[in-house]
Amino acid sequence: MLDEDATTTPPKELAPTAFADGSEAQDVPFGAIQPSVGIRDWLLGEGARLENASDLLAGLAQRLIDIGVPVDRASTAIDTLHSEYSGVGRVWTRESGTTVRLFPHGEASHEAYHASPFYEVHQSGEWLILDLTETPDDLFSIVPELKAEGFAAYVVVPVFFTNGTHNGITFATRAKDGFADEDIAILRFIMPALAAVMEMRIVNKQLDQVLRIYVGDEPHRAILSGDIRRGQVKRIRSAILFADMRDYTRLSADLTPEESVELLNHFFDCLVPAIEREGGEVLKYLGDGLLAIFREPGDDLGGAAKGALTAALTSLEALAEANAVGRFGDKPVAAGIALHHGEAAYGNVGSGTRLDFTVIGRDVNLASRLARLNRTLGEPLLMSKPFVDFLWGDPVSLGEHPLDGFPELMEVYRPGRAKAASCIRVSQPSETSAAAALTAD
Repeated sequence: MLDEDATTTPPKELAPTAFADGSEAQDVPFGAIQPSVGIRDWLLGEGARLENASDLLAGLAQRLIDIGVPVDRASTAIDTLHSEYSGVGRVWTRESGTTVRLFPHGEASHEAYHASPFYEVHQSGEWLILDLTETPDDLFSIVPELKAEGFAAYVVVPVFFTNGTHNGITFATRAKDGFADEDIAILRFIMPALAAVMEMRIVNKQLDQVLRIYVGDEPHRAILSGDIRRGQVKRIRSAILFADMRDYTRLSADLTPEESVELLNHFFDCLVPAIEREGGEVLKYLGDGLLAIFREPGDDLGGAAKGALTAALTSLEALAEANAVGRFGDKPVAAGIALHHGEAAYGNVGSGTRLDFTVIGRDVNLASRLARLNRTLGEPLLMSKPFVDFLWGDPVSLGEHPLDGFPELMEVYRPGRAKAASCIRVSQPSETSAAAALTAD
């Protein structure tokens, strides 16, 4: 809720609120009924089906303008369930269209919200309507900004979703006389429909975000598409990366639970960004380890292996840098990474009402067994024969070794020292990043 910064001075003028359930909608003057109903119907129909929330805000503003409501600026501030961001704000203006801002978790965001007009209306439960020509600059910190941009009136509307979250909408105009009574009546009339559409979209978005965070991209898409029956399986050809922290038990023996979580998070911070930059997807966090896959990009059968190797090498470099700057204190942290190429199978396993959408299969098991050889062979990165068959360069064979549970011996490789650096590619961040997922509704 950081779109509008403010002090906590009580507002000068208050009006009834609009709730997401449609209660307290106000009577509309006779002449405004037809255009108001038209906007309400658009919100509940076409507007609700728009793919992007920015288009919804822009479409609403334009329709208000079309019926004579002099909106020059509109904004929304929405709570979100996300591991990195507490909220997302959108601001539309006639000159610039819609811009999006993400608000990270932290004390700064918390303090800014408590000093904002949104906090004020959330506490009062009522609309705030300001005549900016008579509003002192120190009433809210956004007032000087609005005045400098020529706005004459400003409306802040609290929107309370049924899940208890506090959200908000604002409107501003440059019209000399501000918003007329009829303009406010139209805004009041459409607000329950707008709030309901916002809640529907946000609840769906939050479900998408939470599933993406906790189960990963592919499982979350499968779950939302209805693949939730026990026994359903999907097979994917991919490069498989298995990594874990060396000596985690020893490293965490004297740590509190909070310190152990911090240790794991620092460790994963060295691995996950590299995996995601190369197009990989983390499927599971396994205590002090993780399992990731790299899909074959189209007809490029070696693309997944190259991406996985690059991610592994970059992860080891990031871990070395973290140790060098003391990220892990006086106990250096090492990783063991295993790379294999084969078939990963997603499956619904479990019983009753508790299922897990997990990755299974012979090749996944082989990758996990291969990782156990890291310590035995004293190598931070090992590759299977099926994996190196897709690589360029000169990987170094470490001979054939038995893998627990597999009858045949597996030839195991490490990257050639001279070739390792040349395998590292510079990649752009994926468009499926957290920020992109939040801003693209």
